[in-house]
Amino acid sequence: MAKVKNIYICSQCGYESPKWSGKCPGCGEWNTMNEEIAAPAAVKQAEVKARVSSSYSSPMKLHSIDTTDEVRYKTGIGELDNVLGGGIVKGSLVLIGGDPGIGKSTILLQVCQNLADRLNILYVSGEESRRQIKLRANRLGVTNDFLILTETDIEIIAEHVKSEKPDLVIIDSIQTMNLTQLNSSPGSVTQVRECTNLLMRTAKSLEIPILVVGHVNKDGAIAGPKVLEHIVDAVLYFEGDRQLAYRILRAVKNRFGSTNEIGVFEMSDKGLSEVVNPSLVFLSGRPKGVSGTCVTCIMEGSRPILAEVQALAANSGYGTARRMATGFDYNRMNLLIAVLEKKGGYYFAGADTYVNVVGGFKLDERAADLCVATALVSSLKDLAIPDDVIVIGEVGLAGEIRSVSQINKRVNEASRLGFKKCIVPYYNLKNISADAVSDMEIIGVKTIRQAVKAISGE
Repeated sequence: MAKVKNIYICSQCGYESPKWSGKCPGCGEWNTMNEEIAAPAAVKQAEVKARVSSSYSSPMKLHSIDTTDEVRYKTGIGELDNVLGGGIVKGSLVLIGGDPGIGKSTILLQVCQNLADRLNILYVSGEESRRQIKLRANRLGVTNDFLILTETDIEIIAEHVKSEKPDLVIIDSIQTMNLTQLNSSPGSVTQVRECTNLLMRTAKSLEIPILVVGHVNKDGAIAGPKVLEHIVDAVLYFEGDRQLAYRILRAVKNRFGSTNEIGVFEMSDKGLSEVVNPSLVFLSGRPKGVSGTCVTCIMEGSRPILAEVQALAANSGYGTARRMATGFDYNRMNLLIAVLEKKGGYYFAGADTYVNVVGGFKLDERAADLCVATALVSSLKDLAIPDDVIVIGEVGLAGEIRSVSQINKRVNEASRLGFKKCIVPYYNLKNISADAVSDMEIIGVKTIRQAVKAISGE
């Protein structure tokens, strides 16, 4: 077989070079030369013929494709199955990312425990030895048996998958895998892309689902090229502070289910356990009769979740007031403060302002705007919001309260958890079913001032 040579191609202008350089000779851009495999024409032709002869590459008519035997493997972890859209689909490639120590490998070992009694599982680790995996499995109480492979050569792993033909493959992690034909180190952009491509072809051709662990960089994104997230079928992110007990698993991409679904887990010495009712968890320990705290309801996929927002406005001892937000967008907080000052008459110029979402939860939905605004006013005026009041609504730049989606689900969830008064946008009133919330007082508001008056009872 002819020797395979590698070339370096600029990702900006396409300039080709036989060796790497920091600056592209063609366009002058820095760090754009990526290594590519340049096989001779004879090798490429042989590979193409081999793929054409396989049934996976053969063209088929749409109506002749049989989907009656579609299988989803239930992991035995309800929250994970919900995020995946009902279970692991055969032939799918799922990427699980998150900060170090947040629980990626832990939840995969728990999946092995739940599935190994009826499925043949291959666990591939490039970070730990067999003994280390065994010790961790003993600590988590994993008793079911499955195959363990400690290897970093992705081609050897693919051959093991073809020979063993397991029902499920776990790769921990993609950043440790390497393709020997490439000279770059494991974890580089080219290595991660090519290794993932090989896993994708293996999963699709053999109809074997593969779960891949992906590390994150300092910005919180999956380490490696962005194309990695385009190749896989589903991308799951673990969120939460490692110092806190609760973890949130969020689906940001899913070809087999709804996106933006979340699963809530609690970390313990025995691994991750499901949190069936996240709203109760996030509201546990809520102070009574204290100013600066308010509750809202946001939608995570199809699930309504109640979250507590705390705000603190204290006199500033310096010339410039300090502002900080945890779990809420900092720029959005500044925008709400500007609206409160301009349209509501509540001035924060001389006050240090802090916003915190309890439990490590992150609010990225506009329906939480009114809750944050009322919590800020509550702390500024030292006005306690009643414990049985929930606030829902989006705040506009003109100080108006705009309608939100799926208001019935939000109100029903608040009613189920015992809230007696709900502040909602005025234009959502017509969409609320009166029979479902007969024991709750629904108040529609058009402006921030009306919302504060409705809460204070003025």
